[in-house]
This record gives sequence, C-alpha cells and structure tokens, in this order.
Amino acid sequence: MKILSTTCAIITLATPLYAGPIERACNASDRQNASRSMCACIDQVAQGRLSNGDQKQAAKFFSNPQLAQDTRQSDNSSKERFWLRYKEWGQVAAQQCQPS
Repeated sequence: MKILSTTCAIITLATPLYAGPIERACNASDRQNASRSMCACIDQVAQGRLSNGDQKQAAKFFSNPQLAQDTRQSDNSSKERFWLRYKEWGQVAAQQCQPS
C-alpha cells in the first residue's frame, strides 16, 4: 500500500496542476522548438505579465500567425495596447525561457 501511495504522489507531482492557454496552444503547435518545458516556461511568464484575456488572445497566435500580423498592424487603439503588452511579454519570455 505504501508503494502505491508513493507512486501516486510522484505522478501527481510530475503532472502540471494548471496549464494556461498559452502552454496548451504551444504544446499543440507544430513549432520546432516547442518543448513541454519551453511551453510551460513561456506560460509561466505570461501568467505574471498578461491578463487572462491577453493570454487567450496570444494563444490564438500559435494556430493563426496571420492574426498576430493583423493585430500588430491594426489601427485599433485597444489592439495597439495589447500588442505592446504582448511584445514585452515575448521579450521577457525569450530571456527567461532560453533552451539549455
């Protein structure tokens, strides 16, 4: 019984408790450098820097890169403000989530 409890504890610790929208989108993408650890890292950075709505919007870019381009080029002030937050998040994620 003790072995079963220990095994369950190890499995529980190895399973992410929460995968945010960016981590899920990253893992589902066909990006060449998208490892589970990289996706978890960029999601963790996003959770500290982007609102839930921003995270959901950014997650859409993984499956639709054209949406990112359209957002970046938009004259809509709301999209412009989002893009500045997104760009800052991307820079921090790039620094903190370097592959080893």
